[in-house]
Amino acid sequence: LLETSPGVAEVTFVEKEPAERHTIVSWEQKNSCILPEDLKNFYLMTDGFQMTWSVKTDDIPMPLGSMVINSVSKLCRLGGSSMYTLPNAPTLADLEDDTDEEGNGDKPEKPHFDSRSLIFELDSCNGNGKVCLVYKHAEPVVSPDTEIWFLDRALYWHFLTKTFTAYYRLLITHLGLPQWQYAFTSYGVSPQAKQWFNMYKPITINTALLSEEADSFVNKLDPNKVFKSKNKTPVLKKKQLTQPAGSQKSQMSMTSAKTSSLAGNSSRK
Repeated sequence: LLETSPGVAEVTFVEKEPAERHTIVSWEQKNSCILPEDLKNFYLMTDGFQMTWSVKTDDIPMPLGSMVINSVSKLCRLGGSSMYTLPNAPTLADLEDDTDEEGNGDKPEKPHFDSRSLIFELDSCNGNGKVCLVYKHAEPVVSPDTEIWFLDRALYWHFLTKTFTAYYRLLITHLGLPQWQYAFTSYGVSPQAKQWFNMYKPITINTALLSEEADSFVNKLDPNKVFKSKNKTPVLKKKQLTQPAGSQKSQMSMTSAKTSSLAGNSSRK
């Protein structure tokens, strides 16, 4: 589907070997939790996922789409204490506020940076945030129930899906477009990302997420016209008409004669 889209170039898929079962077991023992069954089966098929694609602008490929799921070895805990951290250095747990609203109604309970939750990074989103596998109840025993959440650059949590399989489908259907996770936040995607969404619409997308506000304007770009090869037509310069020197002299003598006759007539009057 991507390779047949206009302007798309360099679709790269990195094939990875399946993860060893003992690698998964050692990860579970190290982190004192059990991987969800669908994610475990995914790692037993391929140890992570990576697919990128570019678009051609002026015949130069520009990286655009990126679909990444970290391997088992890179499934690191977020906010874990490091041996190089100073004793009094601030941590993510210091951001916890007991006055934060807990889950009520349709809003699920948000993850915690302290020991109440276990958070592991699935995708760094090219610096636009982090997609995380979250064990929300880690005390006194880690609950096997997990969810997929998005942590934005301002360190606010946004719920994505309840299962890894559902998140994997979202990742594929959004084609790895930049900042696609922000479509599930209250403030939505940026205007620049919305332009890419309009050009390469995800396979399934809620059109309300791309609805334009009254005071905003987004160019309607047609990818077939944007990436169409431009054939420059030569510009023909008009040659200026040149007159021979003799004709120029005769014209000057005629104009001087006319001006002299007009001057004579005016003096007689």
